[in-house]
Amino acid sequence: MDIQPKEEHELMANWGNTRDPLLSIVCLAYNHADFIRETLEGFLRQETDFPFEVIVHDDASTDDTATIIREYAALYPSVIKPIYQRENQYQLRVPFSTRLFAQARGRYIAYCEGDDYWTDPRKLQLQVDFLEKHRDYVMTYHDAFMFNSQGVVRTPHLTGKYRKDASALQLKQARPISTLTVCFRNLLHELPPELHGVEVLDICWWSLLGAHGKGKFIEEIKPAAYRVHEGGIFSMRSSKQRIQMTTHAYYNLARYYQRIGDPSLYEYFMIQVFAQVLASISPLSKLQALGQVFQNISINLLRRLTPGV
Repeated sequence: MDIQPKEEHELMANWGNTRDPLLSIVCLAYNHADFIRETLEGFLRQETDFPFEVIVHDDASTDDTATIIREYAALYPSVIKPIYQRENQYQLRVPFSTRLFAQARGRYIAYCEGDDYWTDPRKLQLQVDFLEKHRDYVMTYHDAFMFNSQGVVRTPHLTGKYRKDASALQLKQARPISTLTVCFRNLLHELPPELHGVEVLDICWWSLLGAHGKGKFIEEIKPAAYRVHEGGIFSMRSSKQRIQMTTHAYYNLARYYQRIGDPSLYEYFMIQVFAQVLASISPLSKLQALGQVFQNISINLLRRLTPGV
């Protein structure tokens, strides 16, 4: 991204007389000093005819992330709204993302963490235009590519059936979406108690948003950049750890839907839990587990057929 971002007055030139943000960009950063400039400049290159704000949350970084955020906040005081933590909220299991959603003044939320970045300056305009015209949709999203220090490792990020719109039910079922690409209606102000402590919160957001409408895949937006690096909360975890984190999210979504009286979604997520557990164990252990299941079924069937034996 060689094009330099505009100065603040140039960025706001097409916003008209109002300064109340129609959209809030929410950015969570932690030890992203090597990346946060590229992230913030991706925000500041956005070309919109509506006001937006950037809520950037530094979670007590131990590198120069907060210093860099202060630098940009001083240059864009009307746009960038920084929050600096003294104690790391992630380690305290505080679901701070939804608290930021509640503080956001925009009608819409666009989300991007401090190690990723956007490549298309039309992104926000296209997403907001669509949501303004289509009230039956609750969110929009587009594609991304994965890269590391050596170059692109996966493109596109979404493949097959996921490069399409999502029904409300598919959103409720937490279908995969590239989190750094989303723009959604600002409706998630508080998490259900069952979801406190869940690490893979984004799939929970999609499920909760599904109660309010459908999802739109906008193919014409250029792919965003999803960075894979050693400090990545999810991307650099081992396969087993990622499965465990996702399983925990599915289990707590099942508990939530059980509490609110939706048996079909409760059953759906419990099946996902079972599938994730099977994926996490070795082939030999799977055979042993299935053998034990069949043995128990056979014993119970024999007892039913031969009562009193």
